Amino acid sequence: MPTARPARKGATPVKTRTRTRTLVALAALLLCGPVSPAARAADSPAHIEGTLPSGATYLMDVPARWNGTVLLYSHGYRPAGPANPAQNAPDDATKSLLLEAGYALAGSSYATTGWAVTDAVPDQLSTLDAFTGRFGQARETIAWGTSYGGLVTTAIAERHPERIHGSLSMCGLVQGGVANWNSTLDPVFALRTLLAPDSGIPLTGLESQSEAASAAKTLSTTITDAQSTGAGRARIALAAALHNIPGWNNPAQTRPGPTDWDTQEANQYQGILGLILYPAFSWRQEAESRVGGNMSWNTGVDYTAMLHRSPLYKEVTELYSKAGLSLRNDLTTLNTAPRIKADRGAVEKMARTSSFTGRLAKPQLDIHTTGDGLIPVQAESALRRAVTAAGSAPLLQQAYVENAGHCTFSPAEQIAALHTLEDRIATGRWKAAGPDALNARASEADPTTPARFVGYRPASYPRPYDLAHPADRDRR
Repeated sequence: MPTARPARKGATPVKTRTRTRTLVALAALLLCGPVSPAARAADSPAHIEGTLPSGATYLMDVPARWNGTVLLYSHGYRPAGPANPAQNAPDDATKSLLLEAGYALAGSSYATTGWAVTDAVPDQLSTLDAFTGRFGQARETIAWGTSYGGLVTTAIAERHPERIHGSLSMCGLVQGGVANWNSTLDPVFALRTLLAPDSGIPLTGLESQSEAASAAKTLSTTITDAQSTGAGRARIALAAALHNIPGWNNPAQTRPGPTDWDTQEANQYQGILGLILYPAFSWRQEAESRVGGNMSWNTGVDYTAMLHRSPLYKEVTELYSKAGLSLRNDLTTLNTAPRIKADRGAVEKMARTSSFTGRLAKPQLDIHTTGDGLIPVQAESALRRAVTAAGSAPLLQQAYVENAGHCTFSPAEQIAALHTLEDRIATGRWKAAGPDALNARASEADPTTPARFVGYRPASYPRPYDLAHPADRDRR
């Protein structure tokens, strides 16, 4: 091994000169502004955690060979409580594949938990600002999110299109806030009216989490008892149909055949219990506290017509017939029962913050599982309705994965959707966006996980509400 040549007397040592040049170069870059993606192409991976002025935390991961695209991830609903970590990908497996492929990932916790859209959107944009300040302007920015994060993503797409190049909503609450809370009201209204008419269970105007928990417990006990009788099961199926809870809504459930009404209802019963335990009471109470009152109603609703539009209508008629129960009489009872009125100010606030105009300026791709019981797949019909009325239909593409459960996508399916959106951004056309092409992309992206895109057209949403249809306001 050659012997190092000693430094000349009075000369600056090589290490010192190198360090000095490095510091000068770094100072020059800082003076010139943010570092470009190209300048970072050979850097080591970066993992950054920080706190925004709002108090929300953020998380950023940039791979050694960043491809210039940053994915701004919006996480799903988190109940009120101390646990509120930042998140920048839907799951660890997908995150690993994306970083390996060169994508930068960013996302925040949102400053508050619960129905936090008024915090989530600005916190996500502030996270994007922090990313740019740290790593430079991305070549391409894509907003994406799951579940409630799909609502946040779509809100960013509508309100701040200049900040992104496209958006990807996965199992998103894209029917918007008002429609969501109306649709959450209908099944519990039917259950209380038909199974516990004298119980006095409060469905809206919940003043505290303890009151919400008590109401949920009472109604859960009622339907658990009802599940043991044929008449009770028929009425539970009717309630499920008003929310379009599918007969296979959890991958752990037995998948029923198309006319296996009993197994379908047993699966829906599990979905109804979940709805009562969380969204219908606890989450509603938190959302009501944000908007200052009850933001949903069923005045003027024709439950007979709603049931006839449901894809579960046949199941309900068969179970009513089997139980020797009159469906006509029960629907009359529902349609003549005292109704729930909304607080106008609460509706207006929920609509202003959480409903959609349908006006897209950049392409958006939505993916949804066909067996989603929490945010039923018909939510996509509600968004399509708004986007069509606003004249933005060519910018929206929707695709469907045949699986039970909420957000039960494989890493392969999520990455295939991302690549399809990227093609639309690059070419201006939705090409290779059908189920066969998506499955081929998925298999290429990750052959170890499923590819289950199918041709599918969801039924209409039971009670849509958006800002593109002025007549929706008159139905309150």
